[in-house]
Amino acid sequence: MIRPLLLIALCLLCHCAGAQAIYKCNDGGKISYGDRPCAAGTATRLPPPAAGVTPPEASAVATRDARTLLELEKLRIAREKQSEAEERRQDKLARAAQARRKTCAKLRLRHKWAEEDATRVQGKAREAALLKARRQRETMAVECPA
Repeated sequence: MIRPLLLIALCLLCHCAGAQAIYKCNDGGKISYGDRPCAAGTATRLPPPAAGVTPPEASAVATRDARTLLELEKLRIAREKQSEAEERRQDKLARAAQARRKTCAKLRLRHKWAEEDATRVQGKAREAALLKARRQRETMAVECPA
């Protein structure tokens, strides 16, 4: 019961605050507005604005603000898309680098195995194993130069 009464009282206070007098002061050609009459110069009391009446340029300002807001939103979306594309590109590069490391590791392992096989065999089989080891080394040098 107290809450609705408090809400109504606050609404009445806010309504009254909006209806306070506004004074236009002209002090030597300098115009200022305030809630109290001027100390020096001439003061004119302005009537409160009528409810629901807006200045004619208000709609133009609102339209301009809406356009600006729309342009800013488009820019934000474009930046987000650009950053997402950059993240995808970085992920793709990281996956490619990982695949290259894996391929190089396989080639090193095959070369190592071919050299081990060449040291174990004798005779004509040794020549074939050495040839295989040399080809593995060359393949590794081409695929993984560093």
